[in-house]
Amino acid sequence: MASSKIRCGVAGVGSLGQHHARIYASLPGAELVGLYEPNAARAKEISEKFKCRCFASVEELGDACDAVSVVVPTDKHEQVALPLLARRTHLLIEKPLCASLAEAERVLAAARQHGCLVQVGHIEHFNPVMSFLEKEIDEPRYITAERLAPYQTRGTEVGVVLDLMIHDIGIVLELVKSPIVRIDSVGLSVLSPSEDIANARLQFQNGCVANLSASRMSTKKAREIRIFQSDAYLSLDFMNQAGHLVRKSDIIAYGLKMKIGLVKAGDLSAIPVREIPIEKGEPLALELAHFVSSVAQAQQPKVGGALGKSALEVAITITEQIRAGQK
Repeated sequence: MASSKIRCGVAGVGSLGQHHARIYASLPGAELVGLYEPNAARAKEISEKFKCRCFASVEELGDACDAVSVVVPTDKHEQVALPLLARRTHLLIEKPLCASLAEAERVLAAARQHGCLVQVGHIEHFNPVMSFLEKEIDEPRYITAERLAPYQTRGTEVGVVLDLMIHDIGIVLELVKSPIVRIDSVGLSVLSPSEDIANARLQFQNGCVANLSASRMSTKKAREIRIFQSDAYLSLDFMNQAGHLVRKSDIIAYGLKMKIGLVKAGDLSAIPVREIPIEKGEPLALELAHFVSSVAQAQQPKVGGALGKSALEVAITITEQIRAGQK
């Protein structure tokens, strides 16, 4: 398999799934075989655009492919994933892994049974910003993350925690690497049946605290994170792939300069705020390239089922706390 192209497909070619098809069609190690999409007009449009087959069922798509992206509404993930896994098809399942832990456990059990890889689409883990954080952060003490988006009906089959905040849950779990000992959450629904605004405070066993906010009722888009550790403060923007940091060593140097009169007391402009050199890239393209490479080399992906399930478990706990508070 490693010497030939991985035969890829996409189940669900809506606003996000179409980009999976686009990228598979252009990846050197992949061949876009086809897609499954219940909307016949949409299926025809995307298959003609990327010159691939339309399959009449998920089962037929699985029979023709080595690897498939599952890009359907969250509450349909299990329904689409299980027949694909039964055909020994490796899967990239968009986040969240499933709508419930029971569904996630059945999907992961089927993957183990049939010897299939499952990568979960926590796309920010492939954002160049995350690559920088993984190198730079070794002992975070306090993290704040904010994720805002305008309201749209797509994605409202789940609440804002499973829709948006789960990105930051996955990021924080990966950076802190310590068990959670306490979760405190608040949120409310505005337009959809489930919560549209949420805040969660996560306290970890190692003493780190993370404060996460998410809203799909915003007039702007934002995906920002700030991290404090003993030797540095970092502020990063996942959307614009930019950020800055202030190191403790620079603060000490500023104090010395002030002491000997090289800078005026209170002249904060003298503190070096370093712009972070981030090599920009399309996270989805990086994510799918990693998935195809993982399948070709039969290696566990960076964001596998374990992290996907852990993030889902935290997200569901937050959601349940919010709903209990609303009652």
